[in-house]
Amino acid sequence: MASEEFIISCRNLSVGYGEEAVLSEVNLQIRPGSFLPFVGPNGVGKTTLLRTILGFLPSLAGELLHPFDRRPPGYVPQVSTLDRLYPVTAREVVCMGLYPRLGLWKKPDSAMNAEVDGYLERFNLSHHAHRPLEELSGGMRQKIMIARALVSGADVLIMDEPAAGLDEQSEFDLVRLLHQLAKQDGKTVLFAQHSIEPVIGLAEDVCHFSPGRIHLTPLLEFLDQRNLFLKQESQNVCH
Repeated sequence: MASEEFIISCRNLSVGYGEEAVLSEVNLQIRPGSFLPFVGPNGVGKTTLLRTILGFLPSLAGELLHPFDRRPPGYVPQVSTLDRLYPVTAREVVCMGLYPRLGLWKKPDSAMNAEVDGYLERFNLSHHAHRPLEELSGGMRQKIMIARALVSGADVLIMDEPAAGLDEQSEFDLVRLLHQLAKQDGKTVLFAQHSIEPVIGLAEDVCHFSPGRIHLTPLLEFLDQRNLFLKQESQNVCH
């Protein structure tokens, strides 16, 4: 179990598939209420580390500490994975998040129903509650999946590129919602993010991935490093 100061601790952690490590000797400590984007090019281990923290993959070596044996994290898949597999309404999908608290046979009580309706209202989805999920926009469907994770009682939300497939405005709106959940609700929010622009002005730090390594870096420092790299690349092209 993680310490009271850190909700997730990775100590000399190696993650990967089979016996092949994608990342080795990961040392990362995440405080409760963190809003932490995982940034970096494709194929450097962002998804692998997130899936290991979720428990979808076993770690290869080292130590991973978290409180998920008592309260599992909420997982929000990419909007592209939701597709048309749910012949159910938006509200019914949110109610699925109650299963960890209810079991398979109990029905939600009035307090739980109020909780579901509260998230639908908060996310401006009340008018769409009884529409089939497949009829909603990508941004709406992703909010539905976040609401489903929240009603489970999860303190930690973990997402692998939750804005993938969304238009630019929907991506910015979604990232702002995630930031609000961290800063106002105290949720710990970890997510792989392809574009850095939506988190500028919101994130204090980013978990920056490069081949075989990760760094917890202040956002402003990361932007300075990126701008310097882009400037050098531009000069090289000109020469």
